[in-house]
Amino acid sequence: MAKNLLPSLLPSLRATPNLPPQSWYLIAGVTLSTLNRTADIPHVFHHAIEQDGVSAEQRLAIARRMREALVKAAAVGGLPKSINALFALKQATPPSLLDQPLEYSPTQRSAELYDVPASKILSRGQSFFDQIYGKVSKRVMGQMDRSGTEDLGITARLMYGYVLSNSSVLTPAESSFVLIAGLIPQDVNPQLKGHLKGALNNGASVAEVRAVRDVVVRLCEASGMTRLGEDSTNGWGWRSEVANL
Repeated sequence: MAKNLLPSLLPSLRATPNLPPQSWYLIAGVTLSTLNRTADIPHVFHHAIEQDGVSAEQRLAIARRMREALVKAAAVGGLPKSINALFALKQATPPSLLDQPLEYSPTQRSAELYDVPASKILSRGQSFFDQIYGKVSKRVMGQMDRSGTEDLGITARLMYGYVLSNSSVLTPAESSFVLIAGLIPQDVNPQLKGHLKGALNNGASVAEVRAVRDVVVRLCEASGMTRLGEDSTNGWGWRSEVANL
């Protein structure tokens, strides 16, 4: 992606038909993080907070929502990319829009970790997992438990409990959009298919989910990803058509 391409691309992404309100910058930020294009994340943030009519309160909400999206993206994109993305975002964020340790936490995760019984958080996570996967949730979790190490299922339960099921900042549908944005750049259709349907189960419409997919694919293509042959041994892109509803 050329350095001067993103500023011209963002307005069209923001205006994508059927894209849920105030979701474009979450989707763009997570996509760029997964693509390892952290230097572009500040452009997304500034484009979001510098729109006409955005109040100081709204700027704070945008900053918190972007941070939460990047935290949740660690569940599918990996912690190192989320770390790099969050530090890039911090460098571009005015001090008044940062949340400091031991002060107010919009997610209350610290309290959940230390003051709330683990069984309550894990139960919430299981409910969120069941909502996403619907009637196949037991089978999906069972497959992870029987993957050769039950630790895979334990990892999923911890991630869903303490990270993904927290809805203090992002709605369940928005959390699904974050997961979709983190999966498409990785060419992992088996997982993407589940989360496209999961977004519907979390309250999004078919048109909204397709719009989210479109934004992610366009960003990926602008970054150089292409459709590869299934037998390709080089190149950067997707070996099969990106899953859709």
